[in-house]
Amino acid sequence: MPLKKQKKNTYKTVKRKGNEKIKPSHFLVTLFIFVFIFLGTLYFLAQETPEIKVYQDKQEEEDQHHFIVQIVDYAKVLQEEYGVLPSISIAQAILESDWGTSELSVKNNNFYGIKGDSAEPTVTMTTREFVDGEWIEVNAEFRKYTTWQESMEDHSKLFTKGTTWNTDQYAKVLASKDYKEAAYALQKSGYATDPDYPNKLIRLIEQYDLNQYD
Repeated sequence: MPLKKQKKNTYKTVKRKGNEKIKPSHFLVTLFIFVFIFLGTLYFLAQETPEIKVYQDKQEEEDQHHFIVQIVDYAKVLQEEYGVLPSISIAQAILESDWGTSELSVKNNNFYGIKGDSAEPTVTMTTREFVDGEWIEVNAEFRKYTTWQESMEDHSKLFTKGTTWNTDQYAKVLASKDYKEAAYALQKSGYATDPDYPNKLIRLIEQYDLNQYD
């Protein structure tokens, strides 16, 4: 009696390492699980990122508020003594020190990038200056202060005493009727080389309502 031929398997096999073989269905299941886990991880990260960003934004906002609160009372004291608008004093401190986080302000209590000379405690640092229509980096000597209050007072004294070559250099800043006029007077008086300096101050003052302290 003739032997019946056995039917051959109709499915193909996929070889793994060695001689192990798995059916295509097992391979597809494994692939599906991997894709599912991968997509699930991406979804989880996508859900977490906005929460982290919100937290960071909130922390930054709190730090900025703290910086304003820290210096506003002393800015008012200096206004009474020297006549500098608190909104200008605070806005310049924010801009020059990056909310009190710059290396010059953290290590040397210099909120305004006030330059120094050999007769004063100074530190050499790299700064950016706008010269002949372009930004360049230069090394300069900056004042070192024991406290940030000393830095703020020195800033106010600069406006009242002027420079060694022009004692009335910042007279128009002190004579300004409001923060906008004072911001442009600073630029015209040669306080900063940045052509957009007045606008930066005005934006800060209006964004954080700093003129309420004037």
